[in-house]
Amino acid sequence: MQDLDLNLIPYLVAMEEARNVSRAAQMLGVSQPRVSTALARLRDYFGDPLFVRTSRGMEPTPRALSLIPSAREALGHIQRGVLDTQQFDPGTTTRTFSIALSDVGEIVFLPRLLQVLAQRAPHANLRSLSLPPAELERGLAAGEIDLAIGYFPDLSGNNFFQQRLFSHRFICLMRNGHPLAKRSLTLEAFLRCGHAVVRAEGRSQEVLEKYLEKHRTHRRAVLETSHFMSLPFILSRTDLIATVPHAIGFAYAAEHASITLAEPPLALPRFDLKQHWHRKFHNDARTIWLRGIVAELFNDEHDEWPR
Repeated sequence: MQDLDLNLIPYLVAMEEARNVSRAAQMLGVSQPRVSTALARLRDYFGDPLFVRTSRGMEPTPRALSLIPSAREALGHIQRGVLDTQQFDPGTTTRTFSIALSDVGEIVFLPRLLQVLAQRAPHANLRSLSLPPAELERGLAAGEIDLAIGYFPDLSGNNFFQQRLFSHRFICLMRNGHPLAKRSLTLEAFLRCGHAVVRAEGRSQEVLEKYLEKHRTHRRAVLETSHFMSLPFILSRTDLIATVPHAIGFAYAAEHASITLAEPPLALPRFDLKQHWHRKFHNDARTIWLRGIVAELFNDEHDEWPR
């Protein structure tokens, strides 16, 4: 096998199908002398004429007939396992796409993404993961995670590509009956209130905390929690306020009648939400398709969250 040029296998199969050197050359898209040369090399390797000239054309010998099934199978494996890897049909795929998201990211991205997948890739599945930065990098590199979507400042090395989608900002939440609910929120009132502070795995809250630290603005954290999901229930029964990414704020105000919004009394920074992927999968057809869907749905023009 070390001396066999596997590039000769298609010539063997073409000769069996065409039974003629000229027609085999046409099938392969090469010159007739090239087929003759390949056939001579095959004959030399196997020590058999393989094809002999008869009144019906070039007929295969028993040795050639014994080789053809394995040769066809080998070419089929190459076609399915190598050449077809860049073919991706979203309409028939049963793939499970894995996306790294924070809990805020799930609220922002998953509903619309699931709607479009149901239409364009009805047999595909979606898995949402939340991982520490080191595990996230390993998962993207190993292909266990297709995309990381949201605010991931650690994914900035040479091994990762990124695409900006849109920017988000912060907004304050409180109960409808809060003493400050019917007026503009001042900095004095903001600092006087008790706060529910989220210390989640999602990195967007770091933007807020670094800003407050830089400007030496200290608020009283009456409650520290790792979860955003409990905020509406906590705020509706207390006089605490919370400062959160505005997408989650508008989502909670829409779903919970007891929650209202207030603009922060500080010029809080905005932060960009991006999709990230590993350079190993930059040309992967399935990942390209998924990235295209994300970019189509989430951008400045189609940002569904009020500014």
